[in-house]
Amino acid sequence: MDRSIAWRSALGQALLVAFVAVVLGALFERAFFEDWGWLAGPGAWGLCALVVGAWLRLPLGLVLVGAALSGVLMLPGVLVGAHWLGAPLGLAAFGAWCGWLGAGRARSRPAEAAA
Repeated sequence: MDRSIAWRSALGQALLVAFVAVVLGALFERAFFEDWGWLAGPGAWGLCALVVGAWLRLPLGLVLVGAALSGVLMLPGVLVGAHWLGAPLGLAAFGAWCGWLGAGRARSRPAEAAA
């Protein structure tokens, strides 16, 4: 695992998701989130993950898979009404996933450099 990519992806995801949450919270009433939170939350999580993946030059399809898998870890908190309870676990899992993707990318670089 590439630890540098792992922590940068987790931190980048946390900052982007927090920014999007603040912006959406300022733009929409609580009723919007009660009616559309099931779509807005995962959508924001996925879009932020794609931005982080592009920033770190990771394969975006696999980044999106990691975002979906790490998002599932947040569901228990959402179901009990403690929405942000699972966020640290989701961020850690997303960071680990991206670190794993980054390690695969680093292994392929020496072969490219030798060519």
